Amino acid sequence: MALTGPQKTVAQTVGVVVLMGSLAWAAVPFYDWFCRVTGFGGTTGVAEVAPDEILDRTVTVRFDASKAKDMAWEFKPVERELEVRIGETGLAFYEAYNPTDRPIAGQASYNVAPYSAGGYFQKIACFCFEEQVLQPGERVEMPVTFFVDPEMVEDLEAKYVHTITLSYTFYEIDLPEGFAALDVQAETNKN
Repeated sequence: MALTGPQKTVAQTVGVVVLMGSLAWAAVPFYDWFCRVTGFGGTTGVAEVAPDEILDRTVTVRFDASKAKDMAWEFKPVERELEVRIGETGLAFYEAYNPTDRPIAGQASYNVAPYSAGGYFQKIACFCFEEQVLQPGERVEMPVTFFVDPEMVEDLEAKYVHTITLSYTFYEIDLPEGFAALDVQAETNKN
């Protein structure tokens, strides 16, 4: 059975809508994967262990902290910068403080500048891999363990990088299930 003119147009239109919807649905995970693989946009990599090779060349890693407009925490790096040899494991800490009278959950997003170094900055462990919950008045130090991949010195753009800035931005998120119940109970006890 052949489609008539109006039926063919409707079928083509539905096909285009389905195709565009599928592409839109796949765009976010594909872009995330692309950034993690290439370091595009300053996205860092994740590694289980540091490389065996440690170069004599050093790089200065600067630490930056910011928070979303509505985030009530105080958030800052413990040290502003650290000099590490390329391939060497580095350890840095950020401090977060909840000055409010309620528990607050937060999640950190991150990037690296310059972007050319993003794919070579590898995190082994980081507070940014999971959500954080701070109780009222709680202050914590949160670690990030990292290294700069020795392959960076072979990259035409990245090999001249001497300073890398690791930036985190904390956003408030919904409290996890168990914490949300405690927060509701605390509000009920106040009233």
